[in-house]
Amino acid sequence: QVQLVESGGGLVQAGGSLRLSCAAAAGSTLSINLMGWYRQAPGKQCELVAVITSGGNTNYAESVKGRFTISRDSAKNIVYLQMNSLKAEDTAVYYCHLLRRTGSVYWGQGTQVTVSS
Repeated sequence: QVQLVESGGGLVQAGGSLRLSCAAAAGSTLSINLMGWYRQAPGKQCELVAVITSGGNTNYAESVKGRFTISRDSAKNIVYLQMNSLKAEDTAVYYCHLLRRTGSVYWGQGTQVTVSS
């Protein structure tokens, strides 16, 4: 069983920045394949924002390339999403996700990001 605790969401003006954090806690040793972030805006499907693998490789949605950066603290099992040059279209609920090497997938509760224009 893995619990994902998210933080860092809030209200920000267009052009501003936010940093999301997601900490994974487990009762046993975690062997992580990848961690990442999805987001869902009102009336839209959930979309992949960014992922980072255990080897440090990253992938980003085209809409956030050059603006968002995903990183991790492997020792503490924390993944971050640095969001710069925020736009109104970035407004959404952001969900942390984790894929264990066992194949199990876990999701955070979601954190609201609202960008005012």
